[in-house]
Amino acid sequence: MSASPLSLLSDISGSISIVGSMNADYTVTTERLPKPGETINGGPLRILPGGKSGNQAAAAARLGAHVNIFGAVGSDDNADFLLAQLADAGVDTSHVRHVEGASGTTVITVDDNGENTIVYSAGSNAKVDSEYVEQQKDVLLNSSVLGLCLESPIDAVTATARMCHDAGIKVLLNDSPFTDKLPEELIEYSDILLINEHEMAQLLNIAEPSNGDWLGMDWGYIARAMHEFGFKEALVTLGGEGAMAIDGDQTYHINAAKIDAVDTTGCGDAFMGTLLAGLASKFTLSDSASLASYVAAYAATNYGAQASYGSSEQIKAFFADAN
Repeated sequence: MSASPLSLLSDISGSISIVGSMNADYTVTTERLPKPGETINGGPLRILPGGKSGNQAAAAARLGAHVNIFGAVGSDDNADFLLAQLADAGVDTSHVRHVEGASGTTVITVDDNGENTIVYSAGSNAKVDSEYVEQQKDVLLNSSVLGLCLESPIDAVTATARMCHDAGIKVLLNDSPFTDKLPEELIEYSDILLINEHEMAQLLNIAEPSNGDWLGMDWGYIARAMHEFGFKEALVTLGGEGAMAIDGDQTYHINAAKIDAVDTTGCGDAFMGTLLAGLASKFTLSDSASLASYVAAYAATNYGAQASYGSSEQIKAFFADAN
């Protein structure tokens, strides 16, 4: 790998397809997250562009990758807002479906420590179906990598994975919103899984470490369990401890870039978008993940999801100044 993962930003290229969600994020900051049944005061309400797939597309495009997004927006004002924000990030939105009704939305609360709670309302995202995906086949098959998450109907997600996998396109699946009941067909047609540490433990039925030491776990055993589940390649994010890459028989620890977090809302999607950009640029899985740790860390220094993502130049400048 290069001396610094950030040097890889100069080599971002390739074509990415992302099929999934676009949401308007209704975001408010508070000193702390409310307890059940509790009302607390918050700061001004902000409406920001989001949706896991939209976020991932924006993150990858801002790094310089060519990104097509596929999904659906509604007939409300949020639709124009979401598409304009993605276009501003450099994402090609020309294949997005327009349907009647509300666009997808999320309600997000962020506390002073950067932690958050998120409630998701699918809206138009629920109207992405297999027929629509089939109509986009020619464009989808011109990509070198496909990104999927689970904010769209599972039948459409699975159909897209099958189409692209059969054409030799690498498929990266983000099991989020998390389910431990992934369809066997989706597992079969997905090449790489992205998941966090708690989700990994639940997915593989592995006990979490009682002392919180995820790095001290037997990652060789975890890799074998992941293989038995159906994935030869996976990335397990570990929050402030970075990530673990499972690449066949090898496991690698990916160091986290150290920053003072303001808002972690968009970090996971920045990590996913950077992985897609790295894989499309023919970087190794571990190199892509090393770069993703820096891009995700940069996102945590600003509020919102897409609004927090930087260009290659901004990210390099930030870490140069930090050092």
